Amino acid sequence: MTTIEIEIDGKKLNAEPGSMIIEAADEAGIPIPRFCYHKKLSVAANCRMCLVDVEKVGKPLPACATPITAGMKVFTKSQKAREAQKAVMEFLLINHPLDCPICDQGGECELQDISLEYGKDVSRFTEGKRSVVDEDFGPLVATEMTRCIQCTRCVRFGDEIAGMRELGTLGRGEHLWIGTYLKHSLSSEIAANIIDLCPVGALTSKPFRFTARAWELTQHRSVSPHDCVGSNLFVHTRRGEVMRVIPRENEEINETWISDRDRFSYLGIRSPERLLAPKIKIEGQWREVSWEEALDHTVEKLNDILKKQDASELAALISPNATLEECYLLQKWIRGLGCNNIDHRLHQTDFSDQASHPLLPIFSHLKISDIENQNTILILGSNLQHEQPLLATRVRKAVSQNSTVFCINPIDYPFTFKINKKIITSPRNILSTLANIASVVSNIKNKPCPAWISSLLNKKEHFDIVNTIAENLTQAENALILLGEHIENHPQRALVHRLLNVLSELTSLKVEQLTFSANAAGAWLAGALPHRKEKGEIISNPGMTIKDMFVHPRKAYFLFGIEPEKDLAYAALALEAFSHTDTVIACTSFTSPTLLEKADILLPLSTFTETAGTYINIEGTYQSFTGCHAPLGEARPGWKILQALANLFKLENFDYLSTEDIQNEIKALPDADLTFPSTQNSMPQETTPQGITRITAWPIYQADPLVRHAEALQKTPLNETPKIHISSHLIKKLNFKNNEIIEINQNLKKIKLPVCVNETIPDDCAYIPAGFEETAALDPVEIVILEKIQ
Repeated sequence: MTTIEIEIDGKKLNAEPGSMIIEAADEAGIPIPRFCYHKKLSVAANCRMCLVDVEKVGKPLPACATPITAGMKVFTKSQKAREAQKAVMEFLLINHPLDCPICDQGGECELQDISLEYGKDVSRFTEGKRSVVDEDFGPLVATEMTRCIQCTRCVRFGDEIAGMRELGTLGRGEHLWIGTYLKHSLSSEIAANIIDLCPVGALTSKPFRFTARAWELTQHRSVSPHDCVGSNLFVHTRRGEVMRVIPRENEEINETWISDRDRFSYLGIRSPERLLAPKIKIEGQWREVSWEEALDHTVEKLNDILKKQDASELAALISPNATLEECYLLQKWIRGLGCNNIDHRLHQTDFSDQASHPLLPIFSHLKISDIENQNTILILGSNLQHEQPLLATRVRKAVSQNSTVFCINPIDYPFTFKINKKIITSPRNILSTLANIASVVSNIKNKPCPAWISSLLNKKEHFDIVNTIAENLTQAENALILLGEHIENHPQRALVHRLLNVLSELTSLKVEQLTFSANAAGAWLAGALPHRKEKGEIISNPGMTIKDMFVHPRKAYFLFGIEPEKDLAYAALALEAFSHTDTVIACTSFTSPTLLEKADILLPLSTFTETAGTYINIEGTYQSFTGCHAPLGEARPGWKILQALANLFKLENFDYLSTEDIQNEIKALPDADLTFPSTQNSMPQETTPQGITRITAWPIYQADPLVRHAEALQKTPLNETPKIHISSHLIKKLNFKNNEIIEINQNLKKIKLPVCVNETIPDDCAYIPAGFEETAALDPVEIVILEKIQ
């Protein structure tokens, strides 16, 4: 690209045409003070702190809003520039309170830093300072709006990045202030990024408030353990305690943002339910014991089963949020005992195509940053903003560049970007919708469609929208389908994938499964599966899938990082199986009533800030991190617990000194030569049973144990409570009243919950969230019967 030569402070530079002075200066490392400018936001030019002297221009110009021109000479430190900058600084400090000694921003405040160089030691202002009433923005963001300098970064962030303009400027002149107008809590899933954007102490972290000073904190690099993006984090600790989490810039993954879930989940580390010491159950009573006794008791229990029964009577379940190293050691230990009953697919319900899966649950290996370059995007079965908040920001950027976005969902989610066309239908009808699209695409491309698709067609269904979607997917140079949680737990997930494979073969589109967890890709690679070992090595005698482990109860279960009543799609089957087993061993960070009732041994597990490890994100990137502080109480890193157990069983090659040794061993293994069986001629199963279909999803703040124990997140407006959501049409048809407690029957299991009207739900469906003890008795995506309590 052609560049333009300019000069800043006597230094000749080459910059891209259209760049602003401040961008060229930043690229060259020349400092220019600023408050309102941020590289990820639009230019506002309202603070005027970046005024610079430009040759042959009579007045200072704002560097953030002045485009460069060929031969331009800029002076950032000339007398004219300095006088202008100092004058602006004096005006900004007129109404700013002298709160520095008690302000959380002290020590890292942009206003504080810049005022040292451009401010005066004595104010000439003798009038009274203005004050602003603080609003309550909810449990995450604290306000001291008298400190606000109206840079509007927070306003622009909501409008441009989050897609929810929750804040705005109100009033005029000296009485200008920033607020919500209608008083409410911030409800965006990435709203707390305004804490980092605020250049002063007007917006700060409410959980962190008045707990530490910036210079007391030690900074550690880490990675998010909550979704498949793998956002880069800085964890700040003081004397072995996590005080806060902030974003670590990575342009290819999370840019400069993190989700509120990533930012505040650390609050769960010191939850009252945190398991701090090993426990064993003796004659129905829990007793704290030493690690040596707990591990010996675990080995004794498992050896007893191995001697009396068979290794196939064991079953091991691991969270897909566990690290690569933990997944690898678990499967290596369990397989060393002769058992292949290992699984991490907690939300999945259909396993019929597991043999034909690639090495990782990643289909296109698309770079996260490339999402914003797609011409057409189809969101399939996903509440993208809640499942993967930072991928939603990428889709928003794609829309801003005229990308066309469609969605096919069982719930009419309120996306923060424009949806051109949408189909809201029962999960059972997603198959026929995809079949219709495939049929239209095959006609457009004049290519044959597999014969088995004809049995799924329903050409009267959403005819016009199906044609529009098919035409766009066919014509787009870059087309992408993003699969979400509703596809992951779909009862015909394998058939959905087959249909998408047909679409991929007919067009050049890309398909990406967005896994609900942080390290599903790592779990697949490590071999935490019943049918494959590490690096995809095929097993001749595959073990049981997670569902089969519960349908056919085993004698012993080993649970790693799981709260079974909340994390499992088949929680009811699991709890029933635990009632008929000899031993349940839980390696967990938290206790729960269910674990205390069902388990026999509890081993305290470190959280992500207390251990080292590696996550593999959705684009296949390895991201390693180290522990930020010593584990709380007697908790221990998972890889050390698993290594100790393997050594007690006298298994060979478990002599690792660090997670790096484990990772190096995995990387040294060759990838398996995967040959996929053909399923092209198999006929699809029945897909449209009659009745009310349950829609299942894990709410954003019920996603995993750490998030569920973060108190501030549980108080936000986005946090759901267990209810039955149905349309007004269905509530009238069944003669229910809003918020009435009704009975739900499913496969002879009954629960009682309040019912509420939700117009985003199809008339033949009921949305009942997972992740709660109250809904654990129900199976996902199955027919339910709703009745009044007699």
